[in-house]
Amino acid sequence: MLFFGIWNLMFGISVMYFLTKELYFPPVETASTEGIVAFGGDLSPERLVLAYSSGIFPWFEDDEPILWWSPPERMVLFFEDLKISKSMRNIINRKQFKVTFNTAFREVILNCKKISRKDQIGTWITDNMVEAYCKLHELGIAKSVEVWENDELVGGLYGVDLGHVFCGESMFSKVSNASKIAFIALAKQLEMANYRLLDCQVYNDHLASLGCVEIDREDFLKVLKG
Repeated sequence: MLFFGIWNLMFGISVMYFLTKELYFPPVETASTEGIVAFGGDLSPERLVLAYSSGIFPWFEDDEPILWWSPPERMVLFFEDLKISKSMRNIINRKQFKVTFNTAFREVILNCKKISRKDQIGTWITDNMVEAYCKLHELGIAKSVEVWENDELVGGLYGVDLGHVFCGESMFSKVSNASKIAFIALAKQLEMANYRLLDCQVYNDHLASLGCVEIDREDFLKVLKG
């Protein structure tokens, strides 16, 4: 059963859906101005797959209910727009790093959880999220990219693979450029496999420097459901 709830947001009061055990999401067009579609529910594999397939992702803190987002603008990479700087090409050509896929998923997500980030206090990757995405990985849906230097895991990323769109969730870097190496390696692999785009969710300068752009939610959904 689905209930309406009132959630007091930083920017005012919004009417939103409260999810129960029913496997359902409201249309993303009903999202708040900030992009919140609903709250509540769970992080079961079935709900997570339904969410990503609907253009929705979870993003919340430990002391909050699960918040489900579909922002009005989506940060994405179209593979032909991938930007690799001259300095990055030199780093790649030096073969300083080794890249692997799906060999250390739990280590990657745990590093994403604990890595210190500029202008961010704590992490949005809760213990429950770690276990939920590790379960998705066991099912072959969540995947990771690992970057190694001298047999040490120094960078990587993870996300949800929908078969034609890859939804990136988080990345980390212990040494300069390691997360960029992971991102570039993933983008090239997805392009070779004829994926439509790489979903990066929300804007940041790091992603923009790699060629990612914001598109309207409606345009993103057309690709996702196309």
